[in-house]
Amino acid sequence: MDMLSNAFRLLSFIAFLAAMPLSAKEWKEIEWTELMPPEDLNLLENMPPIDHDGGAPPLLPDEIMTGRVRPEMGDMPIRIPGFVVPLVVSDDMVISEFFLVPYFGACIHVPPPPPNQIIHITYPEGFTQEALYYPVWIEGVLRIETTNHDMGKSSYSIKAESIEPYEIPEQ
Repeated sequence: MDMLSNAFRLLSFIAFLAAMPLSAKEWKEIEWTELMPPEDLNLLENMPPIDHDGGAPPLLPDEIMTGRVRPEMGDMPIRIPGFVVPLVVSDDMVISEFFLVPYFGACIHVPPPPPNQIIHITYPEGFTQEALYYPVWIEGVLRIETTNHDMGKSSYSIKAESIEPYEIPEQ
């Protein structure tokens, strides 16, 4: 009977471990280009140079701006670096909702990034940031969800589980 009891305890412990939340080591670190379908990445890589001398603002091809996504990225636990574009900030400067973008100044400069290069982030507990030009790491489960805001349109969202300053990895 002891052997059966021990086997049951072992199986219970294994089930407990399987049900535990993901640890930081289990987040899949991704790059921004992984969020783009191959056809969008191809369009971006083969774009003619942008003429900055003309009077009109530079534009990305309309096809890139449709917000196409990679369905296989949905519900994936990810870790991604980026820059914060605040959307909801309290009086004491706590940021609880923002767009995460791949480069500083996105959504302010023209053209804005494609929607599949903007992630809508919510972080109910909020965080403060010394300066918006400092990048951050975000960890959370990536969702395929469109968000429209005056600052831009995103094709993905994350309810962040962790936000921390970006550190350049030691080599």
